[in-house]
Amino acid sequence: MGTKWRHWASPTAPLALALLAATGCDGTPSAEPSASSVARVCAKPAAGPAKAPAGAVPVDPAVAGDLAAKTESSPANTTFWLRPGEHRLKPDRYAQVIPKEGNSYLGAPGAVLDGRKTNQYAFGGAARNVTIRHLTVQGFAAPHDEGVVNHDSADGWVIEHAVIQNNSGAGLMAGARQQVRASCLRDNGQYGINAYKAGGGISGLVVEDNEITGNNTGDWERRRPGCGCTGGVKFWAVNGADIRGNWVHDNRGAGLWADTNNNDFRIEDNVLEANDGAALIYETSYNAVIRKNTIRRNNWVEGRRHADRGDTFPHPTVYLSESGGEPRIPARTDKIEIYRNVLENNWSGITLWENADRFCNSPANTSSGDCTLLVEDTDRCTQPAIATAPLYADCRWKTQRVDIHDNRFVLDKSVVDCTANCDRMAVLANYGTYPDWSPYRGERVAEAITRKQHNRWHDNVYVGPWKFVAHDPSRILDSRQWQGAPYRQDAGSTFRARDGG
Repeated sequence: MGTKWRHWASPTAPLALALLAATGCDGTPSAEPSASSVARVCAKPAAGPAKAPAGAVPVDPAVAGDLAAKTESSPANTTFWLRPGEHRLKPDRYAQVIPKEGNSYLGAPGAVLDGRKTNQYAFGGAARNVTIRHLTVQGFAAPHDEGVVNHDSADGWVIEHAVIQNNSGAGLMAGARQQVRASCLRDNGQYGINAYKAGGGISGLVVEDNEITGNNTGDWERRRPGCGCTGGVKFWAVNGADIRGNWVHDNRGAGLWADTNNNDFRIEDNVLEANDGAALIYETSYNAVIRKNTIRRNNWVEGRRHADRGDTFPHPTVYLSESGGEPRIPARTDKIEIYRNVLENNWSGITLWENADRFCNSPANTSSGDCTLLVEDTDRCTQPAIATAPLYADCRWKTQRVDIHDNRFVLDKSVVDCTANCDRMAVLANYGTYPDWSPYRGERVAEAITRKQHNRWHDNVYVGPWKFVAHDPSRILDSRQWQGAPYRQDAGSTFRARDGG
């Protein structure tokens, strides 16, 4: 796991909810949703059934451990109805509910399952196709990198109209074909969702119409600098995901972070705002469509912290790190396409980055032990074979085939409260130096990402004092230089100093 830059957090500024007009002043369609379309789930969660459905097993909040005991004594495919009130497990750290295949858990209005900071896990085990609806799950003390609901990343779970809040670790883990809909994932210690399964195998993940806010209360990047282990949602080796209609805001760290060999993502119609770090990081991963999102006021905390330390790297709000389109890996697209998004008053814009020293078998590869999806035997990525085709290309995660078009980028520095380094759009790499047997030393990777790997901006609208970085951090360009030779970016785009609307 990991990326070139990391998170140092502090509380976010108060969330402002004013929405922009449906179109830009030049008539460019805006991706901004109406106020009613924002997934404000936490303020008013949908109520569950006030009476037990026919055939459901009632669960008594006055009896500690009643839910776990009745689950154990009932057959698979049983529906449980949790009465109003605070439900508890037995006072043992490992006490938890172990569902059977096809079980459903429905909360009545006011039903809460509370771990009282004693129990580590709420729902675990390997049973498939479990459903949890209209239930609040809170107060569980999952360890670092572990989760409270679906602790063992079982497949086919559906979590709807749930409130998962104030837990340690991740509120929710994920398995294959999991659906998380219309739920409030709030104020959890590390992540709202940790989409990780030992050995991989997560596919067909849907995260839709949720509010994901205030997560990483444990401030893990301060406790473990460089861990890359925080944010609203973290995805690991997920093959096929639809992330749509969510309100991801005020998380300490990144909003959404896909890290290491993810593929085939559609990230659309979300509102990503006021996260301390980037709105979206797509890292050492492949093939994605990122469209029609509203992205505003992100990265103010982390971006300013880097700038105050004199760091000139273009720390962005949308960060593609060693990620690109790859036709040889099956997906619904063979590129990364970023279009019809509105980015307003974030700390910088989009950065396409590639670390020349990060590749399979390199000590600089922070995704320890992982290799690209194009190489099954990592040991092949050594000299002399790595210096020749096909391994020269396949042993490195490449930022390639990225198409950025028909977006609206708005920046008012007085709103962001910055004087420098918050106004960047970038495509760049470092000078390769390590290890001494690397075939990527020197400017090879910087030249490739800038001119040879089909990364393209075009037909965008820019409002504000934007600058552009190409090849390496020292090459800071104005719009004329960015559009001219040799870079020839943003053909068909428009630039103006301020919004005329």
